[in-house]
Amino acid sequence: MNYAFPVRVYYQDTDAGGVVFHSSYIDFMERARSEWLRCLGFSNSGLMKEHKVVFVVRSIEITYFRPAVLDDLLEVGVEIEKMGRSLMVFRQEVKRGEEVLVGARVGLVCADTDSFKPVSVPRAIRSKLEN
Repeated sequence: MNYAFPVRVYYQDTDAGGVVFHSSYIDFMERARSEWLRCLGFSNSGLMKEHKVVFVVRSIEITYFRPAVLDDLLEVGVEIEKMGRSLMVFRQEVKRGEEVLVGARVGLVCADTDSFKPVSVPRAIRSKLEN
């Protein structure tokens, strides 16, 4: 993975037995992508204000291998698999140490903030990713 974001499992992420809810992994992956973007020098709010774009989830394909539990320290990886004009496909993993707990492919579309119609990924982001 090109970028890794640490996540601690809190009580709010789990069921009564201390096992992470399946949907919490999607939240973890969202946070990791947002922080990856921040490491590139961008923020979601900045993209909305300066470029009038937002990234919206188009698709998620997720596979659960093993559960995480309360107080686990996880690492959420982010890697671009494919980049089109407006579509970016990410490969993401949630790991505990070296053990892969969850694997996913997440498709995001760059959309205009007013119409939510697909638009080109801003050149500023493209240039960072091409370097």
